[in-house]
Amino acid sequence: MTDRANLKAVLQVRGYNFGDMKTTLLGLIVLTLLCLAGCSPPTPTIAPTSTGLSGVDPVVLATQAPSSTLAPTPATPTQALTSQTKLTASPTPGQATRALVASPTPAASSALTLASDGWERLPIVPVVSDQVLEIYHRGQALGNNPKVFSKIGDCGSTPAWFLGDFDRGASFYRLGQYQRLEEVIQQFHGSFDRTSLAARAGFNASALFVPIWADRSSCGADEGPLTCEYRINKPVIAFIMLGANDVWHPEEFEPQMRKIIEYSIEQGVIPILSTKADNKEGDGSINATIARLALEYQVPLWNFYTAVDPLANNGLQADMVHLTWGRNLFDDPQAMKLAWPLRNLTALQALDAVWQKIK
Repeated sequence: MTDRANLKAVLQVRGYNFGDMKTTLLGLIVLTLLCLAGCSPPTPTIAPTSTGLSGVDPVVLATQAPSSTLAPTPATPTQALTSQTKLTASPTPGQATRALVASPTPAASSALTLASDGWERLPIVPVVSDQVLEIYHRGQALGNNPKVFSKIGDCGSTPAWFLGDFDRGASFYRLGQYQRLEEVIQQFHGSFDRTSLAARAGFNASALFVPIWADRSSCGADEGPLTCEYRINKPVIAFIMLGANDVWHPEEFEPQMRKIIEYSIEQGVIPILSTKADNKEGDGSINATIARLALEYQVPLWNFYTAVDPLANNGLQADMVHLTWGRNLFDDPQAMKLAWPLRNLTALQALDAVWQKIK
């Protein structure tokens, strides 16, 4: 496919119709502006303090019934949920049981269906299936690096916002009661602050296989961003964080996500699928699709939406897209009322859950 054809394909997904190159260039300009608008730096809403305080477990926060007011009440500090957490089959209304539904066993997964809002009750930190071991062993046979992961997504997947601090030294983060996560931070040292070849402003699911969006200084002429990233980085795990830019044509999202998941599995890369904090599509259908595909393919689901659900405005700024910013101080209750540190903490927990399964 030529570069012009690739560009046309992506712009059509965005909703542009055109016939000549002049209009194609106009579409590219519009798309570039959309990418920039979708990736403007988040504005801090609450400045985190430097004083270490007792931690607030975001996974426990996510099990609380949402408050009717915008300001959530901090939960009592408690032990973080693990993949061994059990739950009652029918929670009593008001009981703190959100996000504690167990993952299906591989044998039962083919028959599992989700109610339209069932994904909201799936765990924040994934319960990892045995399918992950099969993917891991395939990746080892292909030469994937057991100490490397990749980030796949839009500008929110770049190290300036997502996980980069954990390669920058102890002065950039405080784990508080989550000190055990230092082990997974050391295991994957070098991946946190690396800029992925498949993470870029404005990326949607359709862009990842289109060569025109690949970095020409690193990628082959016929490689899309995802193919290039996996070839060069050889990750054992990949965070797949898509959907925010897929609201314009949601009907394209599922088939493209299937391609991404299946290609990842084929390459021996364990995909950790993430739900998104926003609901710009209005009906939660994109998150529902992400959760359903995770269960169908028996791959880990990091249910980030449920983690931020108790926060003011779902942890979103006034534009209801960008996350509220805070430093990665997991022992500071004020910082943990903001979405970015919550995202980084729960991402570390998801990464650790998968690593504990395969190590």
